[in-house]
Parts: sequence; C-alpha cells; structure tokens
Amino acid sequence: MSTSITTFYIIAIALYLVATLFFGNTIRDKHSKSGQGKSGTYGIVLTIIGFASHIVYFILRWIAGGHAPVSNMFEFVTFLGISIVLAFIILYFIYRADILGLFALPIALFILAFASMFPTEISPLVPSLQSEWLYIHVTTVSLSQGILAISFVTGLIYLIKAIDQSVSTQKTFWLELIMFSLFLVAGFVVSTVVFNKVMDYSASFTYVENSREITVEYRMPPIAGPNNGEALYDDQMKPFIATPGWMQGADAPRKFNTVIWSFIFGSVFYMITRLIMRKRVAAWIQPYLKNTKLDLIDEITYRSVAIGFPLFTLGGLIFASIWAQIAWDRFWGWDPKEVWALITWFFYAAFLHLRLSRGWHGEKSAWLAVIGFAIIMFNIIVVNLVLAGLHSYA
Repeated sequence: MSTSITTFYIIAIALYLVATLFFGNTIRDKHSKSGQGKSGTYGIVLTIIGFASHIVYFILRWIAGGHAPVSNMFEFVTFLGISIVLAFIILYFIYRADILGLFALPIALFILAFASMFPTEISPLVPSLQSEWLYIHVTTVSLSQGILAISFVTGLIYLIKAIDQSVSTQKTFWLELIMFSLFLVAGFVVSTVVFNKVMDYSASFTYVENSREITVEYRMPPIAGPNNGEALYDDQMKPFIATPGWMQGADAPRKFNTVIWSFIFGSVFYMITRLIMRKRVAAWIQPYLKNTKLDLIDEITYRSVAIGFPLFTLGGLIFASIWAQIAWDRFWGWDPKEVWALITWFFYAAFLHLRLSRGWHGEKSAWLAVIGFAIIMFNIIVVNLVLAGLHSYA
C-alpha cells in the first residue's frame, strides 16, 4: 500500500489520541460549570480533523483497490473504527458531553489497533464478494455497530459512576471483569506488535486433522502446539501444552496460542496497573466522574440503541438476506455468522422492550448495553476468526 495513503491513517490515529488527552483535561476544568471549556473544544476540533483524514484514507484506498475497502478483516474493522468516531461526533454535538470523548475515542483506538493486526495489503475481491451488496450490507452493519458501541461507552461510564466501589460486591466484580477484558485486548495488540512487527518471530508445525496434513505458521512463541504436531525447524521453541481437541478449523493451534499470549500480556498490564493504583481500576476512575450527569448518560445509551438497532436490522438482517439469496440461493441458513447476527438482533430488541415496557432505565439499561457490545465483539472476533463458516473468507 502506498506510503502516502497510509500517512492519512496514521495522522487520524495521532489526532484521535491527542483529542483524547484534551477531553481528559476537561475533567480537571473547575472553571466551567457546564463542563464545556476550551479543552473540549480543542478535543472535538482535533477529532473532526482526524475523522476527515480517516475519510481521505478510506477514499484513497478505495481508488487504489478499485472497490470499497470493506472486504477483509482489516478493512471492516477499520471502517468500524471510523463508524464509532462518526457516531461520537454526531452525539457530541447533540448532548455536548465531553466525558463521552474520553471514553469513546480510546474504544475507537482499541478497534483500530485490533485492525492493524491483520494483513493491510490491498487485494482483489474474491468472486463471492464481487457484488454491490458487499458495500451496502457491510457498511450498514458497521455503521450500526459503531452507533451501538457508543451505548457500550455510556453504559460503562454509568456503571463506573453509579456502582458503590467502597465494598466488594458482585457488581464490582463484574464491572472489574469488564475493565480486565479491555486489558486483554491491549495485551493482544501489544503481544502481536512485539512478536510480529518487532521480533519478526516465526515457527512452523505440521499436524494431521481429518486425514489431512496441515502446516501452520506461528508468529508468536508456541506455548500451545498442534496435537501430535511436528516442528519443521530444530531450533524453534517446543510447545508446553497441546491445543485442545475441540478447537478445529483453519490455524486453530495458532489462534489458541495467540489467546494465551494475549491473556499473559493483558494480565501483566492489569496487575501492574493495580499495583500502581492500589485499588480496582473502576474504583480509581470513579472520582473523575463526579460531575457526570447520570440521567444524561442514560439518555445517550438509549438514543444510541434506538438509532443503531433499526440500522442493524436493515444491514444485518434485511440486506444480508437479500445478498444471501443472490449469492447462495437462500435467504437464511444456519451459518455461525448468521446465527450470531440473529442473536445480536434479538438482544437489542429485548433491550428496547425491557426499557420501554418494563422501565429498565439507569443501571439495568447500562448492564444490557455493555453485554450487547460484548456480543458484537464476540461476533467480530470469535465468529470471524475461530468458527468455520461461509463467512470465513472475511
């Protein structure tokens, strides 16, 4: 990929990072009763400039590849990052909540860092993706998930602010588990960068699965190796454990090994953070949210789902079914991706039902918003990368 194209991508990420720092500074602004000081203004301006740079990158990549850049994991997850930033910008100008930037932009940066772990080369479309429905279906789904991601952000803010951190309870346990999961994502990104980009590590094994001999290349030291696998090189590290037999599919041993390293790195980061803070991560953050209005945060959570859910219905079910009929001569199958898209739809439908009919506002609504985004990320990460199906080419 052209260096000039990549430059716009790097500029966008850098501006999002600086904007996050400005939004963080709004917490310390004691002179503005509304919480709307110059730091917030600088933050949103930098975010908009970064978003514009991101759009330029997207257009240039489209021109260079000859098709909309949403055809593989790198491109889809990158567009999801763009969608989160777009949703944040729109909601920011509606509600003027600076705290939203302090949490939404780091989530977008996490997503973009996750995208960078996949091959970034521009490649021609495989025959099954050569359809205008690729652009319609994928972009609509990504935009809806970007909006729903904001409900996760506000749900998390609400829980950190509202839950009593002075005592250990089930609520504090589950909230801290959510914070720990974010460290695991950071662990995945850092471990991948260290072993793939910095050390350029490589090891290879052969093993037999379903009467076929398979060769798998590791880009991280093999803590877990293939069942009855044989090393191709004598000087490479020997695995300590075997990959569980229930994990099958393309590169299953390598993926399981990546999960282990992500857990190791993420756990180390989390423990170091706890040692420095000397308290739970959520408990450390809570005092900085003392001026946050819970009613406003709850309103943004609801509005995000109210907008994102119909859009997901359109892209994830209706457009997907039309494309499935064209590509596979059936509107619906039980492919893992389709099943989890349906689970996601039912969950957010239940969210709106419980909120509007049963009065699940506030903390209950926040928990649902967090769980909903966890389902989306499971669909993106596990279903796309681990479970075999018709969408595996993604």
